[in-house]
Amino acid sequence: MTQRLSRRHFLAASSATGLGVFLNGYTPATLVASDASVDDKPAILGGKAMTLGDVPSWPILQENEEKFLLEVLNSKEWCAWTKSHKVADFEKTYAAMNGAKHCIATNSGTSALINTLAALDVGPGDEVITSPYTFVATINSILTHYALPTVADVDLESFQVDPAKADAACTENTAVLMPVHIGGLAADMDGFLEIGQRRGLPVVEDACQAHLGQWRDKNLGTVGTAGCFSFQVTKNLSCGDGGAVLTNNDVLAEKIYACHDNGRGRKSSEIMHNAVRGRNNRMVEFAGAILCAQVAAIEKYAETRQENGMYLNKLLSEIPGVIPAKKYPGETRNAWHIYMYRIDKERFGINRDTFLKALSAEKIPGHVAGYHNIDWTEYTKKIYSTKAATRVYSKKFLDDWAERVGNLPMYKRLFNEAVWFSQNWLLGPKQNMDIIADAIRRIQKNAAQIQ
Repeated sequence: MTQRLSRRHFLAASSATGLGVFLNGYTPATLVASDASVDDKPAILGGKAMTLGDVPSWPILQENEEKFLLEVLNSKEWCAWTKSHKVADFEKTYAAMNGAKHCIATNSGTSALINTLAALDVGPGDEVITSPYTFVATINSILTHYALPTVADVDLESFQVDPAKADAACTENTAVLMPVHIGGLAADMDGFLEIGQRRGLPVVEDACQAHLGQWRDKNLGTVGTAGCFSFQVTKNLSCGDGGAVLTNNDVLAEKIYACHDNGRGRKSSEIMHNAVRGRNNRMVEFAGAILCAQVAAIEKYAETRQENGMYLNKLLSEIPGVIPAKKYPGETRNAWHIYMYRIDKERFGINRDTFLKALSAEKIPGHVAGYHNIDWTEYTKKIYSTKAATRVYSKKFLDDWAERVGNLPMYKRLFNEAVWFSQNWLLGPKQNMDIIADAIRRIQKNAAQIQ
């Protein structure tokens, strides 16, 4: 049985070990005294809830947000295009942190994806191979260019798009491979790089959830042709809304920059324009200011998530029917934006939805994958039902395409089994991981009595 700590014992232990008042820049969770035990019946059956201590809220303020924001405010240079200071500082820092030659900051992760595809000349009739298990922005970034988001089925064990299925989905119209590092776990980049090299296709990493994740000791987002990141408020590095593209390709970097700044290049911002599908997707200086403050803590938080995530993996793997998302051999660090695992009904004893009700009774808010089980082929066909779109894609063409790519059994199964914990849950003390595991363990032991 896991030892439960009272607040008094936790604070005494903290003082004795020199932990002090703050841990990694935030107030540590208070561990609540409780008579609840893994050997008791679960809360859904009338037992006492195995309540966690407080989980750090997100985002966590660092020391310099207000200072940097006021510097931007008082400078009156609020637009990065006029005279960039904070955005340029962040781009330089983030590129160096990830081992990339170039960083182009944008106003969202979606914009990072859109401008990268624009720079690669993706357009009507092209197909982009990607994952169905992703946020809608991945799909919309492709549809924005009137291309086809050709989804390949996932590897159930890893939650990631399966490179073998992606390879099989390629045609003469395939223009880009876009693996998604969903949850911060790495997609199988060896597989995608081999396909890209063999077929002559660029590999764009949707790394919007994968800050400081690594593949063979290279940071995700720098393994392929380019990598796209989001700094939306829930992300492991946040400024409210923002994004960035990393690349080591000099020519591609300049073209992405031009695409995100209405065709203007870094050295020709007056009246000279490049013939690209340009738009205004620049990051504003206020967002750059917040990122300059937030980026200072990203590494220490990544280390805490890694330690707690690996420990929770070990604990949950010991429970029948609980299956943490596997990592591929090439992954050297998980970004842990989401802690993802599956509930196997046959081995666990109850289905995922009943399990979530029991977990909620323990006051541990696990949740279903934050994305709906969407049929992306039907979604695409609906969007391309307009008069203009039918000039490029006839109904028969789209029906044939949907029949070719729409069979995704592992994707559909995943939505019935997946459970998530948000990344800030991994920033609490290690004791919280024990409590989570004990709560799940006693639910499993009593599954036959839970309806």
